[in-house]
Amino acid sequence: MTGFGKIFIVIGIVFIVIGILWSIFGKLPGDLSFKKGNVTFYFPIMTSIIVSIVLSLIFYFIRKF
Repeated sequence: MTGFGKIFIVIGIVFIVIGILWSIFGKLPGDLSFKKGNVTFYFPIMTSIIVSIVLSLIFYFIRKF
């Protein structure tokens, strides 16, 4: 298997993990949701903040080592 194929497998696994975590933590308190008629607007502010903190920590530790 080439390096390019391994990259796609890793990216796929990362997307699966993100999807599972998103379904668990997808609607936290602080996420905005507006519904008017048959239009729904959802903006995950708190989820975005948590994802940003987690990714920042992961990249910090990757860079540290």
